[in-house]
Amino acid sequence: MAASGEADQPREVEFEQPNISSDSDQGDFNESEAPGKSENAPLLASDSFDDLSYNDLGVNDHQTVHRGTIHAIVRQTSTSSDSRSNTPNNVDHDSLEVSAGEESLEESAESQMQNVSIADKQEAVELAAPPFSSDDEDVNSPEWKNQKKHVFILSESGKPVYSRHGNEDKLVTIMGVMQALVSFVQDSKDSLRSVVAGEHKFVFLVRDHLLLVGVTRGMDSTQQMLLQLMYVYNQVISVLTHSALGKIFKQRRNYDLRRLLTGAEKFFDNLLNLIDTEPGLLLTAVRCLPLDSQVRDVIAQSIVQNAKVKDLVFALIIAKNQLVTLVRMKKYYLHPMDLHLIINLVNASESFKEAESWTPICLPKFDASGFLQAHVSYLDEDCQVCLLLLSVDRDSFFTLSEAKDRIRARLVRYNALSAINSSLRRTSYSTQQCAISDLRHFLYKARSTAQYTSPELEAPYTKPEEQERLFGLYHYLHHRIHTSGRPLKILFHVGQYETLLGWVTQGFELYAVFGPLITKTGAIHAVNRLLRWIKREEDRLFILNSVTF
Repeated sequence: MAASGEADQPREVEFEQPNISSDSDQGDFNESEAPGKSENAPLLASDSFDDLSYNDLGVNDHQTVHRGTIHAIVRQTSTSSDSRSNTPNNVDHDSLEVSAGEESLEESAESQMQNVSIADKQEAVELAAPPFSSDDEDVNSPEWKNQKKHVFILSESGKPVYSRHGNEDKLVTIMGVMQALVSFVQDSKDSLRSVVAGEHKFVFLVRDHLLLVGVTRGMDSTQQMLLQLMYVYNQVISVLTHSALGKIFKQRRNYDLRRLLTGAEKFFDNLLNLIDTEPGLLLTAVRCLPLDSQVRDVIAQSIVQNAKVKDLVFALIIAKNQLVTLVRMKKYYLHPMDLHLIINLVNASESFKEAESWTPICLPKFDASGFLQAHVSYLDEDCQVCLLLLSVDRDSFFTLSEAKDRIRARLVRYNALSAINSSLRRTSYSTQQCAISDLRHFLYKARSTAQYTSPELEAPYTKPEEQERLFGLYHYLHHRIHTSGRPLKILFHVGQYETLLGWVTQGFELYAVFGPLITKTGAIHAVNRLLRWIKREEDRLFILNSVTF
């Protein structure tokens, strides 16, 4: 394959196995023994392309009314007129200025944006600083044109909301053209899905009151771009809630949504950076920090025993974008897409490192109608191990702060915190530990637990451009395996620089990269050995048991 990452080269040889069983091609690995398989996982199992057919996209799952006591409280608090928390912390209650007559339409969303700290806003201004002159931030700028990927959000009336690159005010014309194209097709009782123009691909996602457009000249397929746009849309909902978004545009169709998203641009920027570098968002799966299962049990029990707080729904620890543990209230589960939004929240907020924080967050897959209240704190001096306690009680800041102190004390007493830091200091693991020659890298997803694992990036993928090319190869392999018109079970692809093997079953997805000289038979035997190695290490690589309060 060429250094650009393109997959269609003259030297390609491909073997495709349709989505049927074939013992001769699968080797001797028993699919029922898939590594990471669990019937008691803490996350909802999710396929990579859930809700990604255009027919399904017409049905908005954010309008689903969830049942249960917790969901009822979420809806109740979202409609409460009291949008201010009585908890003293680093919250700026004067962060919004609304003119007379606009209070009613902004009431629901105001509670979220009023909880953005001053430090967060200053940080957002710094992050929003363009890499080139603001006078050139328009469609005529060479820097703007040469970006590999663009993402635009605009309202149904064509008003700009967000652009990944450039100043939205100077992109009004092009966003207006996008809205006009979508409206023209809708007038014909049809929907605009995608447009290919030269080396650029335009993908359109129409959701309630918003239009999202992704433009790429990379390896991303239409379905993969749709998944990315869904993440971006969920980020909007995470900041405002779906019910508040509906109220806003119901009362004023041409409202400028940027007023309510001021300070939240950093979340969109960081999310799109994660999409380009983190395989978990491609797989809709979460990476777990490798830990001894006994240590992980100690961590989970430390939370269970010291966070017995009414209305606490989820408690989790994350470290460097990896899940350490997750404890949940019985009957309630977390979707991996929601967990990615939580990781993005922590990743994009430097102010969380300064003090314990109290911030609302909407988890769209859990309940898009309202907010959970998140107590966010770091447990170590290096600010790498983050504890999040998510409750529906807006007045439980001090109670959760005391619980955090008890949790940290127990983690220190049993050396669990030092074990987390030790795992972070070590490289995850090397492909050499798998003892498989020619294996360069792989992604393995356990579908029943929505978790994945992969080794450290090693030669020849040590340079950023090589890592970007590798990620492009995974996009290509993932797209070919999951093509809706002809889904495959096994794909063997020989390129100029690498040989790729994709294998998908009901229990797992495996994408492996080998040297260019390996044969099909050799690759299949190699992945069977790899699966057995992952099976031996599954207690360390995955969270197989769900712990509840």
